[in-house]
Amino acid sequence: MSFDPDAEAPILLAGIRDEFVNRPWMSPGAYWPQYQGVLGGRDLLAGGTWLAVNPAARRCAALLNGHGLLTGARNRATRGDLPLLAASSGEMPLVELVRYDPFHLVLAGLDGVRLWTWTGDRLTEEKLRPGTYVIVNAGLPEPDENPRVARFQPAFAKATRPGRPAGGSPERYWGEWLPLASGDGLPYEDPAALLVRHELSDGRLFMSLSVSLVALAEPAVRYDFLPTPDDPRTWHPVDIPREARG
Repeated sequence: MSFDPDAEAPILLAGIRDEFVNRPWMSPGAYWPQYQGVLGGRDLLAGGTWLAVNPAARRCAALLNGHGLLTGARNRATRGDLPLLAASSGEMPLVELVRYDPFHLVLAGLDGVRLWTWTGDRLTEEKLRPGTYVIVNAGLPEPDENPRVARFQPAFAKATRPGRPAGGSPERYWGEWLPLASGDGLPYEDPAALLVRHELSDGRLFMSLSVSLVALAEPAVRYDFLPTPDDPRTWHPVDIPREARG
């Protein structure tokens, strides 16, 4: 993601969902009446999302699984509710954290970017300075600590920045950001690959199932979605209902 308060689109976010292929889901939409105007892909197993966009408030929130102590709570909560709560309220959700497995929660808006990390026994908050970041399951490692960060952080920072959100095709709007978010041609087995594919010993397949691109600006919001990462031709704009645009 990139944050530049002086840019035409201060917030640019690329989000990749890695999950088991047999976990059912739906492409982005407004599925949650209790979170009026919030859009996101829907996890059909637990009901939440991995990335939520609140166009009217010019906010988005993204969730990553983190490292740490798994919860032992009998009433274990789904982490998929957290992006919905954060995008709706603009704050860290007021929840019983001991019910959640470790996570990273990113909340981005025109007023800045915050990153919360829950390790299972400790919650930390970091307010990110303007810049370009690659956030992974380990959080914000240095480039020499993570090949994905080393490869893609400077690439996104160097790429021509999209301007004010407008209509047209994803290719036309996102320019150099689109092939980068699509994996930039790196094979799955490359340690720096943005898109992953792992076959587990029990036969289950874990891989990148979709990619989202979000641009937030005062005049408008742009939200594009790639439901088939193996086929960049499936990039398409997400329809933002008129009443949710703000």
